[in-house]
Amino acid sequence: MHPAFSVIFFTTASGAGYGLLALLGIFAAAGLLPASTWLGFFGLAIALGLIGSGLLSSMLHLGHPERFLKALTQWRSSWLAREGVIAIATFVPAGLFAIGWVFLNRNSGAFGWLGVAAAAMAALTVFCTSMIYASLKPIRQWHNGLVPFSYLALAAYTGALLFLAITSLFGVVSIVYVVLALLLGIMAWIVKAAYWRSIDRSRAQSNLGTATGLGRFGEVRLLEQPHTEANFIMREMGFQIARKHAAKLRMIVHAALFGAPLVLLVILLVAGQLPAAAVAGLALLAVIAGAVGVVTERWLFFAEATHASMIYYGREM
Repeated sequence: MHPAFSVIFFTTASGAGYGLLALLGIFAAAGLLPASTWLGFFGLAIALGLIGSGLLSSMLHLGHPERFLKALTQWRSSWLAREGVIAIATFVPAGLFAIGWVFLNRNSGAFGWLGVAAAAMAALTVFCTSMIYASLKPIRQWHNGLVPFSYLALAAYTGALLFLAITSLFGVVSIVYVVLALLLGIMAWIVKAAYWRSIDRSRAQSNLGTATGLGRFGEVRLLEQPHTEANFIMREMGFQIARKHAAKLRMIVHAALFGAPLVLLVILLVAGQLPAAAVAGLALLAVIAGAVGVVTERWLFFAEATHASMIYYGREM
């Protein structure tokens, strides 16, 4: 599949934003975050800013963005519509939570429960996003049970890196935040590695014989190509990336998204009591490395996907 920048930005930015929003809501409700106006303002502004910009970016990928309201009415049958409805609804508890924290200096009690509600809806939105792809049977790399786990794990992990950086910038330093980001990073790494191993070992269920119904007569081969020149299907559905390039990009993901940030987190863990500025500096480096890694990971997620329609062009799936 052709990797569209708008969708890559949408899934990575909104994923990190939802992860950050969820952690802010949960830790605030648990009484583990001070009701500081500026911490709440910057934390929630970054979370909601990433979510909002991601959602706006996703609209650029629609054929008719002006029809998005009509598209939301299809929530009974469309994961895309469900995602849109829940994403919009998430702004209600998130907005009220932000009002309580920023303007009233309250992030516990009733406002804390609003934060928990925002966290739950954030997780549900990310799940719906993953199901847009996991529900597509013609693409074997997406129709995989590990796709929802990968999206959720990466959203939580990238959100945790942002959470650690933001809290440390405001002098709120806790070993709990470091351990949480480390554990989420290890979990996301395991899930992503398992996903790649799964798609590498799986084989397509269809070929020219099954697609045409002529397989019972013997091997089926193309007499000639369906089209004499490139078309939309070939550009969008037939995008290919060389195996050697995919392997190199996977190594970049392993190093940038997981290796470098986790090493920095381990340094924070074993270094003992460090000044908040030092913690913030290392956490920001982890965020930068993670951002490079997650964008590369998401580009690969689309680039490595093969659509069943390419069978009619003689391509192995």
